[in-house]
Amino acid sequence: MAIDSGNVNAVLQAAKLEELVPRQYQEEVFSRAQKGNIIAALDTGSGKTLISLLLIKWIASLEKTKEKAIIFLVPKVTLVEQQYSYIKRNSTLKVGKLHGAQDLDLSDRTGWKRRLESCDVIVMTAQIFLNILTHSLWTMEKVALMIFDECHHARKNHPYNAILREYSYCPTVSRPKVFGMTASPIWNIKDPVGSLTVLEANLDAKVTAVREHVEELAVYSPKALEFIKEFPPPPETFDDYPSPTIYQCFKVIDQRTWGQLDIPWTNIDLRYQVTLSNIGPYCASMFLYLEIQHHIMGIIAETKGKLLEDDDETRMEGVLWSSVSSPKALPQEFYLIMDILLEFHSCFPTDITSTTVPIPIPLDWCTPKVKVLVEILLAYLGRSPTFQCIIFVEQRQVASSLSKILPAIPELTDNIFCAFLVGEGVNSEGASTQTNKHYGDPVKLFRDRKINVLIATSVAEEGLDFQECDLVVRFDGLHHMVGYVQSRGRARKSDSTFIIMVQQDDNAQLKKYHDLKTKEPEVKHVYRTRHMAVDDKESDGDQTDSDEETDPTDLLARERYLVPSTGATLTYDNSLSLLNHLCSLIPRDAFTQVHKPKYTGDFEATVHLPRVLPVSAAELNFTGPIRRSKKEAKRAAAFKAVKRLRELDVFDEYLLPTSKDEGEEVVKYSAGKISQIIPQMMTIDVRDPWCIGEKLWLHTIVIDSEAAAGLVTGTPIAPEETKIGGFPVQTLPAKLLRFDEDLEHEQRAAMQEFTKLGIWCNINAKKITGPLSLYMVPITPDHQPDFEAIQVLLANPRGIDDWSGISEEHCNKLIVLSKNQYYRAFLLRSIRPELTPMSHRLSGSLDSTGQTYFDHWVEVWPMNRKWVVPTDGAILEVTPLLRSNMGTYSLDTNSEPTDTVLSVTSNRFLPQKSSPWFPMSYSVRRAYEIMPVLCHRITNVYRASCARHELKLPSIPTSLMIESFTIPSASMPFNNQRLETLGDAVLQLCTTIHLLNQYPNRHEGQLTALRQLHVSNKYLLRRALDLGLERYVNTEIPSIRRGWRYILSVTGSSEGAGPDTRSISRQYPRRSLQDCMEALLGASFVAGGVSLALYTGTALGLEFGGSIPWFMRYSQIYNPAPITSLFTGLEEALGYIFHYNHLVLESLTHPSFTNSEVPSYQRLEFLGDAIIELVVMKYLFDKFPHATSHQLSLSRARAICSPTLAYLTVKRLGLHKMMLVNSMALSQALNVYVPLFEGLSGKEVVKASWKYDPPKALSDVFESIIGAVLVDSGYDYEKTAAVVEYVMDDVLEALSPAVQKDPVSELTEWLAGSGCRSLHFEKRVKETDPHGLEGVVAIVHGNLIVGPIISATPQVAKFVAAERALAILKDSESDKSLSCLCNCASVMDVVSTADVNKGFSKLSIDSAVGDPSDGEDEDEVTGILVQVEDKVVN
Repeated sequence: MAIDSGNVNAVLQAAKLEELVPRQYQEEVFSRAQKGNIIAALDTGSGKTLISLLLIKWIASLEKTKEKAIIFLVPKVTLVEQQYSYIKRNSTLKVGKLHGAQDLDLSDRTGWKRRLESCDVIVMTAQIFLNILTHSLWTMEKVALMIFDECHHARKNHPYNAILREYSYCPTVSRPKVFGMTASPIWNIKDPVGSLTVLEANLDAKVTAVREHVEELAVYSPKALEFIKEFPPPPETFDDYPSPTIYQCFKVIDQRTWGQLDIPWTNIDLRYQVTLSNIGPYCASMFLYLEIQHHIMGIIAETKGKLLEDDDETRMEGVLWSSVSSPKALPQEFYLIMDILLEFHSCFPTDITSTTVPIPIPLDWCTPKVKVLVEILLAYLGRSPTFQCIIFVEQRQVASSLSKILPAIPELTDNIFCAFLVGEGVNSEGASTQTNKHYGDPVKLFRDRKINVLIATSVAEEGLDFQECDLVVRFDGLHHMVGYVQSRGRARKSDSTFIIMVQQDDNAQLKKYHDLKTKEPEVKHVYRTRHMAVDDKESDGDQTDSDEETDPTDLLARERYLVPSTGATLTYDNSLSLLNHLCSLIPRDAFTQVHKPKYTGDFEATVHLPRVLPVSAAELNFTGPIRRSKKEAKRAAAFKAVKRLRELDVFDEYLLPTSKDEGEEVVKYSAGKISQIIPQMMTIDVRDPWCIGEKLWLHTIVIDSEAAAGLVTGTPIAPEETKIGGFPVQTLPAKLLRFDEDLEHEQRAAMQEFTKLGIWCNINAKKITGPLSLYMVPITPDHQPDFEAIQVLLANPRGIDDWSGISEEHCNKLIVLSKNQYYRAFLLRSIRPELTPMSHRLSGSLDSTGQTYFDHWVEVWPMNRKWVVPTDGAILEVTPLLRSNMGTYSLDTNSEPTDTVLSVTSNRFLPQKSSPWFPMSYSVRRAYEIMPVLCHRITNVYRASCARHELKLPSIPTSLMIESFTIPSASMPFNNQRLETLGDAVLQLCTTIHLLNQYPNRHEGQLTALRQLHVSNKYLLRRALDLGLERYVNTEIPSIRRGWRYILSVTGSSEGAGPDTRSISRQYPRRSLQDCMEALLGASFVAGGVSLALYTGTALGLEFGGSIPWFMRYSQIYNPAPITSLFTGLEEALGYIFHYNHLVLESLTHPSFTNSEVPSYQRLEFLGDAIIELVVMKYLFDKFPHATSHQLSLSRARAICSPTLAYLTVKRLGLHKMMLVNSMALSQALNVYVPLFEGLSGKEVVKASWKYDPPKALSDVFESIIGAVLVDSGYDYEKTAAVVEYVMDDVLEALSPAVQKDPVSELTEWLAGSGCRSLHFEKRVKETDPHGLEGVVAIVHGNLIVGPIISATPQVAKFVAAERALAILKDSESDKSLSCLCNCASVMDVVSTADVNKGFSKLSIDSAVGDPSDGEDEDEVTGILVQVEDKVVN
C-alpha cells in the first residue's frame, strides 16, 4: 500500500499553525512559569516546547534581560537540531546551536565570545555549557533563562546537576530563570516523593502539573490502548535457511587474519549471535556481510584501489607505492574473504547504506518474534490510510536490519515503508555505526509521512517530536519507568495502541512490566497533587537517603573557588576530572606506571599527587575536610589540591592545564578591521626600489675602478660594493637629477628609449612593452646623464654605416649589427681589409660549403631580403654577441663567479657594407652586462635594509639578511633553508628556557604543549603576518629569458607624475613566512650568538621573555652546595664543576624513584634536549658550509637519536651507575644494553644506531644532565655548548653530509633506482621458534628474501631484515637476486621510451649555422627599431 500524501500536506500545515496557538492548560503552566521557577511535568506530546517558546519570547522582551543569553539545554545531541529549528522557525530571535566536537578550542576565548554574543538563544548540550562555565567563557550572571529539556536527568553527577550547582552559587538577584520540562519527573517508583524533592532542590524549581484544565489536557494527551503480545522463543536451528551460511564460511578464516586486517571479529561475532537469536539468520547474515564488507572496502580505499586494478596476484600482494604512504601488507586470506563476499553478493544489499534487500524474505528465515511483529503490523495496516508506527529496539544493527527486511517480506511488500533511527557517535565495540543518511533524515521522512514505519533505539524515546502514531511497538524489553512512559508517549492518538512484546514464560520481564504499570498512577498522583495547598511551600515528604545522592549537609558545606582574573570556576563537581586530566598529561616511559592521583582515607580523604610534578614535597599531599560520604571526601580533597595548584600556576587562569592553539586550520589574521583568510599561495606586494616618480636619482656604477654608467630610478639607493663576474663593482651615493622644465619630458623619454635599446642589444632580445622602472644611461665626467651620447644612439638605432672613425682599438669592444640577419648583434674582433666578399674562404672556417664568402652568405641567408648581400668592401671578423645571462650572484665575494657572460671562441665573417656598428660605448656595454645581477642584488639589499629598519631588527649582516629572506623557489645559489634549519633549533631553545622559568611548577607534558604552541608553523605565520614580514621576501628567479621584470606595474606611478610606488606584486607559498622567521633567528645566532638571537626573537614578537640575557634574568634561589660522593666522577667526565647538588640529584632521578627529595629529571630533560639540538646543529652548520638543510637534518638526527645519546650516557659519562631508579624491569633492561654500548665507538654507533633500541631513560638522563649544566652555570650557553661538544666529540667527528642511511631507506631507494616497485615487510611466526615469536620478513614480488628476523623490537627487526635483504638482492649469483625476481625496470623502459619519443615531437632544436638568430623574429626586431626611430623623429 503506497502512502497517499495528496491531501495530507494541507492537513499537516493546518496542524502546525494550530500548534502555535497555546491551549488553556499551556497558558496555565506558562502563567506559573512567569511567576517563578517551575518544572512542567506533562505527558509526551502535550506541547511543553510551545510553553518554553512563549517563555523565551517573554524573557527576550524584558528590558532587564538585554545583553543576556537564553540557554536551551538538551541531554542528547539528537535533540539540538530539533529544538534549534523549532525556535528559529517560530521566532524572530537570533538562534545558535552548539553540540559535540566544536570547531573552536576552549582556549580560543575571542572566538567563543564572538559566537555567544551573536545569539539571543543558544541550544546546546549540557556538557558544552558546563565547559563554558568552568573555563569562564561565559558566566551565569549573563544568562536570562535556562531551559532544561528532559530535566529528570538533573540528578547525581549529570552535567545538568553540575550546571545547577554553579547556578546556586550565583547571587540570588543575578540568577537566571529556570524552566524544566519532563514527562517523567520521578525515576524511583519506590520513593516518588523523595525523587521529586531531590529534583526540585536541584533545579531550584517546583514541579507543576495541570490542575485547572485537566479535561482539556486529556483531550490533547489521550492514553493509548496498551497490552502485551507474547512470542515463542527462537528455535535452536533454522533448518529452512540455506546452508552453508556466510557465518560458517567466515569461520574458516584464521583469527590472526582478522587481527592483521584490524577487523574486530570477536565483537562482530558477539553481535551476530545476538542478532541471530533476536530476529533470525537472514538478518544476522546480512549484518555480518555488510559489516565485513564495510571493513574490506576501507582497506581497499586505503590502498587507493590498486589491489583491484592489478591482475597479478604476486604484485598485488607486495605493491609499494611510496615510502611516505604505502598500503599495509595484506594476508593471503584477504582474497578469500573477498571471494566469500562476492559469493553472497546477490543475497544482500550492495553496501552498508542500501535501504532494500535484493530478494524476498520468507518468514521462515526470521525468528518467531519477527513473525509476531509482522502479524501485528498486518492487523493494524488497514485501520488508517495514514498508518504510522514506531518500533523500539535496543541495538543498532537490529534497527538497521529490520528496516531493510520488513518491506521485503511478501506479506508486507508495498504496504510498509521503513527507515531506522539510531544515535550518533562511534561504536565502542569496534563495529561500524550504520546509518541511512543517504536516504534522508528519518525523522523528517516520518514527520512528512514519506515512510510509515520507523525503527528506533532509545534515542527516539526522549524529546524528539514525532507526529501522532497509530501504533508503538516495544520490540525489546522495558527496563525503567522513564523508558516505559517516554516510549508509550509516542502513541498520542485517541485510538493509538502501545504493544509490549514479551517472550513466552519470561516471568521476570512480565513482572517488571506489571510493576511499572501499577506504580505509574501512584507516581502521577504524587506530582500532580504536589503544591496544591500552598503554591510556594516545599513538600514535607521524607527523602530517602542513598549512596547515589550527596548528603544535604555535605552539599551545604561545599566550597566554590572563582579565579578572580577570569571568573573560571572550580567546584567539587569538576575537581576530580581536572586533577585526573593534569596527571594524564605527565609523560612516562615503558618502565613507569601511569601517573594518577591516589586517594587514602575514608570520610577524611587525602589525595597524593605523583612525585614527578615539579612542586615541593609539601605541595603533593592534600587532606580534605571530613564528609559524610567517601566520594564526597575525595571531591573535597581534590578541590583543595586543584585550588592550591592554581595558586602555584600549575593550572592557568582558566583552569586549563595546557593551552592549545587557537583558530582554525586555515590561518586567519586581522588586517585593520577586515578578517582575511590566507591561501596556500599568497599574492603580496613586496618592497621594491624600482619606480619612476617626480624625483629621480642617478647612481654612478663603477666597474673595476672605472665609472661606467648611471643607474637612474625613483629611489635613492644606499651605496653598495660587491663583486660581479670577478670584477669589483661599486655604486656611488645617489645624486638627485635636476631637469630643465622645458626639456624634462623629452629627456625622460630619451633615457627610457636608450635603456630599452640597451636591454634589447645586450640582455634580452624580446620586445619590452610598458614603461621601465629604471634607466641605465651613459654619464658625463661630472656624473650627469650624457644626453648627447643618448641622442646618438636614438638617432641611429639600426647602427652607423660610416666606418671611417673605427680603428683597431675598437676591436673586442664594438657591437656590430648584421642587416642580412635581422640586425643580429656581433662583437667586432678585427677588420680584414685584405678580404672581400668575393675572396675565397680561409681554411678552417666554420662557414658552410661555397667557394667564396659571397657564395656562402647567399646559401645560408635566405633571399628576398630588404638588404642585398654586397660583393665588395672589407670583411669583418666577429663573434656572436651572446646576451648576458648573469642573473645570479654569490653572497661570498671571495668565491669564484658561478655565472658569467658566456664567451664564444669561434669567429665568423660579415660584409662591412651591410654591417653597421652600434653607437654604444664599451663602458656602458659593460654596465649592461652586469645590469641583471646588479639590479637583483640591489633589490635584495634594499629589502634587507627595509626589514632591518621597519622591524627594528638588530645589526645582522646584510648578506645573512638576504639569505634569510630568499626562498628556494628563487633558484639562487643560496636560500634560507640552511639558516631555517639552524633557526628552528634556536627557536626551540630560547622558547624552552623562557617557558621553563615562567612556569616553574608545570611538568614536562604541560611545557611541551606550551612550547609546541609557540614554535608551531601557525604561530610563526601569525607573527609574520602581524609584523608584515611578507613584504621583504625574495622570490625573483635569476633567469632573464622569460622577460624583463623591471617594468612599472599597472598600479605603479607614471613617468614624471604621481606618487612613488616602491612595491611589486609577487606570489609565493605562505609557508615561506615561517621559514623566513626561523632563518632570521638562525642568521642572528650566526652573527652574534644567543644575545643577538634574543634581541631578534623579541623584535619578531616571539615568546623569548625579552632581550635581557639569561644570566641577568634568571638566578638560583638555592645556596651553593658541593655535589655528594655518589656523583664525584661526573664532574671529571663532563669537564665541569657543579655548584648546586640538587640540580645533579634532580637530573639523575628517574620518575619511578618516587621517594626523592626532588622531582624527576623530566623538566631538565626537556631543557637538555633543546640545548643538544642547537649545539649539534651549529657544529654541523659551521663544519659543513655547503651541506644542504636535508643533509644537516639527517646528520643531526644521527647525533641526537636515542641510541647515540644512550651510548654517551654509558660510555662517556657512566650515568647508568648514578641513576636513582626504582624499577626492576628498567634495571634489567639497563644491564642488557650497558655492555653493548661500552664496547662501541662513536663512529660505530652513528653508522648503525638503528640496530639498538635502548631504554629511553638512558637518553633522557643524558639530556637532563646537560640541562642541569646550563642551569648550574647561570644559563651560560657558550660554556654549556663547550661541555656538550667535549662529551660528544667522537660522535660529532663521525658525522658528515654523506652519513649512511638506515637499511630500510637504503633498500627502498636502491630498489626504486633499479625500477622495482614490489617490496613489503610483514610479521610472521618463526616456525623453528619454540615460543612462537613473531618476526619480520622482507618480500619482493611474493618471494621471501629473508626472515623471520626476531629482535627486541619490531623496528629493529625490520632494519635487520632490510640490511640482509639488500645484500641478497645485490648478489648476482644468488637465485634471489633482483635481476632474477624483478622485471619492473624493463616494463618501465617501454613506457618511458614511448613518453620520451612523444615529448621530442614537441621540441625544436635550432642549428647554430642554419639559424643563428637566437630566436629573434624579423618582424619583432624591425618593429623595435622602427618604433625608436619614430619616437626620435617626433
